[in-house]
Amino acid sequence: MLPKVWPAVLALGWICLAVGAAQGLMALFSLAVSDGMEEVFAGTAAITIVFGGACVLTTSGRHFELRFRDAALLTVVSWFVVPAFGGLPLLAAPANLTAVDAYFEFVSGMTTTGSTVMSGLDNLPPSILLWRSTGQWIGGIGIIGLAIVILPFLKVGGMQLFRLESSDRSDKGMPRTREIAAAVGRVYVILTVACFFAYWLLGMSAFDALNHAMTTLPTAGYSTHDSSFGYFNSPALEWAGVVFMALAGLPFLAYLQFARRGSLWDRVEPQIPTFLATMTITTVLLAVWLTINNQVDFPTALTKSAFNTVSVITTTGFASVDYLQWGPFVTVWFLALTFFGGCAGSTAGGPKVFRYQVMFRVIAQHIRKAIHPHAVVPLRYGTRTLSDEQVWSVGAFMFLYFAAFAVIAVLLACLGLDVATAISGAATSIGNVGPGIGSVIGPAGNFASLPDAAKLILAVAMIMGRLEILSILLLLMPSFYR
Repeated sequence: MLPKVWPAVLALGWICLAVGAAQGLMALFSLAVSDGMEEVFAGTAAITIVFGGACVLTTSGRHFELRFRDAALLTVVSWFVVPAFGGLPLLAAPANLTAVDAYFEFVSGMTTTGSTVMSGLDNLPPSILLWRSTGQWIGGIGIIGLAIVILPFLKVGGMQLFRLESSDRSDKGMPRTREIAAAVGRVYVILTVACFFAYWLLGMSAFDALNHAMTTLPTAGYSTHDSSFGYFNSPALEWAGVVFMALAGLPFLAYLQFARRGSLWDRVEPQIPTFLATMTITTVLLAVWLTINNQVDFPTALTKSAFNTVSVITTTGFASVDYLQWGPFVTVWFLALTFFGGCAGSTAGGPKVFRYQVMFRVIAQHIRKAIHPHAVVPLRYGTRTLSDEQVWSVGAFMFLYFAAFAVIAVLLACLGLDVATAISGAATSIGNVGPGIGSVIGPAGNFASLPDAAKLILAVAMIMGRLEILSILLLLMPSFYR
């Protein structure tokens, strides 16, 4: 039985029309700042709008409604198709990227990974820099909607734990789902505006502040400078970045709980204390290490450690220094952090904190039952009792995540990449982190020198990681469409 693709085609058409409109607005911005890119953006806007319009006109006269499985199909297709149109402006001068590089760059942007093939950012036209940041900001809000609306209903990777209250597949549930999604969107915008003013007041230009705010809240990591946050050499800006990256790594529904109940700690999710504790402990540990072994004064060590630790844990990908120069211990530690991730329901990538917590609870239950075979030991996550379905869903995701990482690393190694690049490239792409380790794709390098085949593999890996792997596998199952 073939799937009914018309709802997804219609929705994809409207998405492409929106992307085309955004490119048209960027043409007006280019005209206003006189950076010479207005014709490029106008031309790419026309191409994108023609494609989007064709999708809409093709489905005209058909009567259907967008169901959740249609939304799942739309989500996967959109993440593969839209970057092809979003990357069109990067094909022209002065960026002059190849088709593969342009696609890689915009996939990295939309998935908020932050890996880049571009250099010489300081000399690029403002409209190109703003377009890259806009792609990441739009990708961030799309990711939040995916995490709180689509994935819980698809029961992907245990995300049903975070299914919205009073929301289901019925007509009565949908208005509440839309209401909460809209409220989360408002929180996203408010935090972005607050981040912009913080950066601006602490010394960034208005343009830099806008771009970095639009890539901080999505935990995305694109910068307007090759040296990222190191360009500003400002501890105050780094601490502001720490605050907003950490806020972006928290579940956005928690902000609504705070607004409605008056306390963030009222019925707080167990993942939040673990997330905050991990960042704090790692920051202090690495700061002490730098102070003792690298003779860095403790305040400076604490600042550098905090910024880069939070950047990696939240999968933002900003860098204020080349932390690989801190020694093998720190290098391995940061590689391990790429497998951590932020909270479920945030813009951060990675396996997510709650899945590790669930697996640790499963292991603890197994040990207790080994000691007391007849004991009844229910699995709990906060105030909720975990069902077998939820536990198996988390376990399946974790297995597929690390299996996918291994396969990607082997494929990259087969293409001739060195061990550090292959392993960290696989980890950073599927975790949507950004920089890897080693001299090629570390925080001081980029992905430009990799072969095209490697870039395409990494692009697919970034999309897989962002869509939680299982949602792609679901679409390959015929039973999903029945």
